[in-house]
Amino acid sequence: MYFPKFIRKKMGGMFLSQLLMVLFIYSSMAQGIIPKPMNVIEGIGEFNLNAGIPILAKSQDSRKSAELFNDFLEKRHGFRLFITQIPQSGPHIILTSVRGDNPEGYLLDIHFDKIEIKGGEAGIFYGLQSTLQLIEVKDGGLTIPAMRIEDKPEFDYRGLMLDVARHYFPVDQIKKIIDLMAHYKLNRLHWHLTEDQGWRLEIKKYPKLTEISAWRDSTIIGKQYDRELLIYDGKPHGGFYTQDEAREIVRYAAERQIIVIPEIELPGHSSAVLAAYPELGSFPLVNGVPQAGTISGTNEKGEPLDNDLSISVPGFWGVQYNIFGPTDAAFTFLEDVLTEVMDIFPSKYIHIGGDEVPKDHWKTSEIAQKVIKKEKLKDEHELQSYFIRRIEKFLNKNGRNLIGWDEILEGGLAPNATVMSWRGEDGGIAAAKMGHDVIMSPNTHMYFDHYYAEDQTTEPLAIHGFLPLEKVYGYSPRPTALSIEEQKFILGVQGNLWTEYISTNNKLEYFIFPRMLALSEVAWTPGNKKDYGEFSKKRLPKRLAELEKSNVFFRIPEAEVTISRDMATGRHRISIESLVDKSQVYYTVDSYKADPTGMLYTSPFLAPVTRKEHGPLTLRYIIVTPQGRISNEFSQTIK
Repeated sequence: MYFPKFIRKKMGGMFLSQLLMVLFIYSSMAQGIIPKPMNVIEGIGEFNLNAGIPILAKSQDSRKSAELFNDFLEKRHGFRLFITQIPQSGPHIILTSVRGDNPEGYLLDIHFDKIEIKGGEAGIFYGLQSTLQLIEVKDGGLTIPAMRIEDKPEFDYRGLMLDVARHYFPVDQIKKIIDLMAHYKLNRLHWHLTEDQGWRLEIKKYPKLTEISAWRDSTIIGKQYDRELLIYDGKPHGGFYTQDEAREIVRYAAERQIIVIPEIELPGHSSAVLAAYPELGSFPLVNGVPQAGTISGTNEKGEPLDNDLSISVPGFWGVQYNIFGPTDAAFTFLEDVLTEVMDIFPSKYIHIGGDEVPKDHWKTSEIAQKVIKKEKLKDEHELQSYFIRRIEKFLNKNGRNLIGWDEILEGGLAPNATVMSWRGEDGGIAAAKMGHDVIMSPNTHMYFDHYYAEDQTTEPLAIHGFLPLEKVYGYSPRPTALSIEEQKFILGVQGNLWTEYISTNNKLEYFIFPRMLALSEVAWTPGNKKDYGEFSKKRLPKRLAELEKSNVFFRIPEAEVTISRDMATGRHRISIESLVDKSQVYYTVDSYKADPTGMLYTSPFLAPVTRKEHGPLTLRYIIVTPQGRISNEFSQTIK
């Protein structure tokens, strides 16, 4: 137990028991932090935070973190603290730079008269983020409960992938997501910049990428696979980030301890590029138009090889057959592009995609077949490996490392590549057993474009799948199929948001939040300290209420519903606990629609009595947040 000095001197038996009661009251405040800290020792008393409190920050890095802390205070509470390098005698916050085993670890020491945060540059930043989450509004003022927190992350890589290629999102929205990532201690933004449906980064040597590849004429409406004939909206869609805008994103993220990792897709997902530069494909041009290959046969599915050489930017989804050709022209183009990319992004890693590469065009291409023969390759899978190895060699020569999706294992893995495992865990397990670094991002637990609810009709349109919040939280990035030594190759974990069916800022935020909060705990908190019940009922409600105050359009989660049998009456007793702080619940138990005209939940209640022949009752309810947002309607059978 942690006590300030003046308390330790006076401590006695009776006093100690009373003190422990006070500490118990404060414990809920301390455990409000997401992600959950490694060690928390409760104190007694509180630090009063007001505009007169100085922040003592001697280093340039700590001063920047203090300025970002002030930005939050001003947005949320309307005032800033003054930052100084002069030692203070009264109540103050002091930021002390120290070198430790983990540069992201920190020590947060809160007394009634002083808050001290010790750590490296990132550690001080994260200590301030934890401090922000501990602020309580009390009697019209702000207080922070006394405690001592020792904390560090479980994984070095804690990422979120944002797809801006299917749908473009403006710079301000990207910055908003970065702010929230930083607040929850994520440190990698994987920026998916290129796709079949759009190219989003200015490349000065190839202006057609932003003149042609960044735009599509129209986009399909609704679910692609629900209709035989696609319906299009008739609206052009596109956009791109100038190099100056991309550099600003990189700078903004770096200040918040986030590294931006760009993704340039190759050799597949390249239809948008080939619409502008068709000569980079696998077939010769005649009058500027690619000529289909003459080789026939079937693909791996036993279907006739696809010879579709359409050269427009598609407005529909799915895997496209247009891919880069294994030609000198294509390699020159990609090296030129990556040279400009590396000049913008200082990240150690460059992501090259490598996923979902149909080989039909290579099978029918005489150019591709000649390369297979010349390089003594076994088949088109080895040709893909040859393609990626050549790109990796170029990146390594320029001091960068390659990340690719787990398909880069096919045909042989590039020597220094890091594998991002998305098709479940198998690719990551195989790569780790080979001694390669791995980032776990399985579509079973980390694909945030999936539905939150099993009943898809209650949710906004998504691609497919079912990923409730609890399933995200329950993921463990270290597969048990790996030995302890092999698990050391697991760098961390990443959540992915693909945006085929996500075209607005609100929908983007809906699918990310609150999943990001669960992800942050998967990435930061040791598995033996995780507890979904404690996370969802004790810490999540306040954080969600804060998200609403910050104008984040999160998905309002289902309440915690408990149905038990009342021993005195034999009737069902129903308890409904919302996971959003200070929200209201309206319900019905007659199977009819729940809305604000229904019963307002105030305390556990007894369900009506029904006869067996009438079947079970259905509880239906909605949640209304403090600022008036209404959840989806939820239901549960009363058995």
